[in-house]
Amino acid sequence: MSEPVLLVERSDGVATLTLNRPQAMNALSRELRGALSDAFLGLAGDPAVRAIILTGAGRAFCAGLDLKELGSGAGPIGGGRGDGGPDLVRAMAAFEGPILGAINGVAVTGGFDLALACDLLIASSEARFADTHARVGIMPGWGLSQKLSRAIGVYRAKELSLTGNYLDARTAEAWGLVNRVVAPGELLPTCRALARDMLSVPDRALRSYKRIIDAGFALAFGEALAAERELSGAANRAVTADAVEEARLGVRARGRDQLRGPA
Repeated sequence: MSEPVLLVERSDGVATLTLNRPQAMNALSRELRGALSDAFLGLAGDPAVRAIILTGAGRAFCAGLDLKELGSGAGPIGGGRGDGGPDLVRAMAAFEGPILGAINGVAVTGGFDLALACDLLIASSEARFADTHARVGIMPGWGLSQKLSRAIGVYRAKELSLTGNYLDARTAEAWGLVNRVVAPGELLPTCRALARDMLSVPDRALRSYKRIIDAGFALAFGEALAAERELSGAANRAVTADAVEEARLGVRARGRDQLRGPA
């Protein structure tokens, strides 16, 4: 019996999704795209899961769409499931909690798209990024052409996308593409520690704040400020004085602990 193309592990409010086609550098076959879309949509409706870590098995995060499958005519060029289901990045967006990308190896083209669909990126020192859409002759449809320039600047984005050259992990960190770079053995522990920090925030506030950031990111600055006022006003009206006082005491205690450092 063959192994599943996607591994799902749940622990303490965090689901870890591992692309599991290491022999194909976790290329997104039609089966894997469907499994990943279904997993994100299912987890979006699971109140026990508040954060997701997305990573890959073996030496690759994800090599993009399965070009061998596409070349045989077995899969749709556009990257959707081809069966009326949701596209992959839209399925990821349905999950309202934080999605942490644990980039363990190469993230190429559609794999780069997956990385950019996460809320933050922690990269192994072995990670590499490349956008080979133009070289393959397929234009991006999952947001890479717009998200990358917003993340690292339009000139650097054009350099990557119009050459197809690889970007190493340390340069990706310097350019602001990834939050930090860690040793391979520290990748998942670092992501889990960050997830624990996020899950110490009340769930309603965690999801609402992510929603406000994402909503404003898609707008011009003035419109984004107006959207913040609208969304935060609705959220803040539901907060009681007692809840604020309880949260204030918790924030002060946590701050003291962090300033004190390890014993």
